[in-house]
Amino acid sequence: MSLRENPTILGIETIILDLPTIRPHVLAMATMHSQTICLVRITCSDGIIGIGEATTIGGLAYGPESPETIKVAIDSYFAPLLEGLDAARPAMAMALLARHVVGNNFAKCAIETALLDAQGKRLGLPVSELVGGRRVDALPVLWTLASGDTARDIAEAEQMLGMARHNAFKLKIGKRPLEQDVAHVGAIKAAMGSRASVRVDVNMAWDEATARRGLAMLADVGCDLVEQPIIRHNRDGMARLTALGLIAVMADESLTGPASAMDFARSAAADVFAVKIEQSGGLDAARAVAQIGHAAGIALYGGTMLEGAIGTIASAHAFATFPALEWGTELFGPLLLTEEILEEPLAYRDFALAVPTGPGLGIALDEDRVARFRRDRTTSQFALQGA
Repeated sequence: MSLRENPTILGIETIILDLPTIRPHVLAMATMHSQTICLVRITCSDGIIGIGEATTIGGLAYGPESPETIKVAIDSYFAPLLEGLDAARPAMAMALLARHVVGNNFAKCAIETALLDAQGKRLGLPVSELVGGRRVDALPVLWTLASGDTARDIAEAEQMLGMARHNAFKLKIGKRPLEQDVAHVGAIKAAMGSRASVRVDVNMAWDEATARRGLAMLADVGCDLVEQPIIRHNRDGMARLTALGLIAVMADESLTGPASAMDFARSAAADVFAVKIEQSGGLDAARAVAQIGHAAGIALYGGTMLEGAIGTIASAHAFATFPALEWGTELFGPLLLTEEILEEPLAYRDFALAVPTGPGLGIALDEDRVARFRRDRTTSQFALQGA
């Protein structure tokens, strides 16, 4: 269909899916026993359907949005604004949302993803070619060791190395006393040696004084990087910790779009940016965060909200366009799930994730599997604890 024929947005559907995970995933603020996804479908007047995803960590334990609130926001506020608009102009639709909806970055990302998926299908182009053009066809992917048990985490890391699936590992710490956490990290790094990079994510659990001690102790045991050691709003504290030069410090929860990235760049408050499409407010905004970081000499890392396959591959399309990815990515979310919702699983091999070359996102849903796990058709047996 020619763009001049102006396909329009006919309808927007949101579906909550509850998917089980392979093991409990322990973070500083919650322990996840399942993952809940808000699936978005946008139907256009030319018959094309685009899909998007909004997923959070630990319900409302991580931030102000949850899959349930995202669904309500899209159904009640986004859909009435968007229905009838030109479906072939995703940027125009997102500009309208920016004018009328404050915040709600995760919901906005799901909408932009679905619009870009539809437009890519319409034009026969991958999403990566719609948002700047890919530079690579595969992205290095680390694995998070989050059982909290040292022996189990070492065994898991050895298995991943043996499968050539991951050779960089992130440990979730901050829930236990500092000395116990550092001993846990040190034991895993000693077991890995030079075979793998070991990093940690504190998820804002430390105060600044603890972080100063922690950074020094982690550097001593061979840890490569510390992610978001203190609360998200303490930018000056992040700058002080970065200035110590003990170990690479990465900003994550602090980054909520281009404006926050600019503040961090001006303040030299991070060595590394963890860029997330949902946290940034969409693929376009995430690319802006990356460009700001790159221009300021801040290294880049492709982050995750533990999205399922849709959000993960949308992130991959965006990250494939980045000017650099010095610290790789953590696009392992689908590997945490025991159930597949795609017709063809994503391709993880040789320590990397392949970026699809087909039109749009380059993936297709297994509709029978989606129907099986949608919350409004079945009572989920999987519970989230600790949120």
